[in-house]
Amino acid sequence: MSQYLRIGEVAQALGVSPDTLRRWETEGRIAFERRGNQRVLDADRLPELLAAHRGKERTSSARNRLTGVVTSVIRDGVMAQVELACGDYRIVSLMSREAADELGLEPGVTASAVVKSTNVIVERDR
Repeated sequence: MSQYLRIGEVAQALGVSPDTLRRWETEGRIAFERRGNQRVLDADRLPELLAAHRGKERTSSARNRLTGVVTSVIRDGVMAQVELACGDYRIVSLMSREAADELGLEPGVTASAVVKSTNVIVERDR
């Protein structure tokens, strides 16, 4: 009897969010079966997905990678402000307009925010 993995388990194994997997399913990049209201994947298919996903990964010393969807891009002559929705997190990045153009960043595009701890973040408790 085959074992089935729920979408959250597949997402965790691939290092992406369940929302990313839902988008991939819509794009035809992955096909889940439905068991009741649950999206599931035959566990035997996971190794091929891991291999395909690893082939697309870039190497980096950064460990904090949040995959999401671009929700806004505001460009001026030199700079661009890019906003991503990454699960529960909203990430805003300032970059050169040239970089945003070269990456093809537009609302609806899947992208990853890579965060290095070279800055100090200030939070205020309310």
